[in-house]
Amino acid sequence: MDWLPALATGAALLIATTVIGLVWRSRQGVAKQGSGDVVRPDDLGIAAFGERATLVQFTTEFCARCPATGRLLAQLAHEHDGASHVEVDLTHRPDLAGRFRVTETPTTLLLDGDGAIRARIAGLPRAAAVRERLDDLLRSPSAISS
Repeated sequence: MDWLPALATGAALLIATTVIGLVWRSRQGVAKQGSGDVVRPDDLGIAAFGERATLVQFTTEFCARCPATGRLLAQLAHEHDGASHVEVDLTHRPDLAGRFRVTETPTTLLLDGDGAIRARIAGLPRAAAVRERLDDLLRSPSAISS
């Protein structure tokens, strides 16, 4: 085999995987617009949501990033009056993964006081993105009237 085509093929593969990795990484932890679908606490098997906002974290027993995500989301919920954080373990509720289109853990949903999905975050959330979405949600007139 001629070394030049082999070297070019190797370089092309390296560049392609680097680009794919950078694109994937740039999309991780970013809060995207939620569907607006309404979720009830009993849909997730929990007692109640936060008064004005809820951070729902989907996790599994074997998720390496989920404990850090849980600490971050609990801290952010604690910083905002009327907000709470709940964890839903998909290991014991695999039906919820399909219903909420969870393809990786952690996945976080930001719900308003009425249980409507306002934002969705796949992967390890970025604290600034969650804080910004929570601040926007809690300042909105609909959150105040809830």
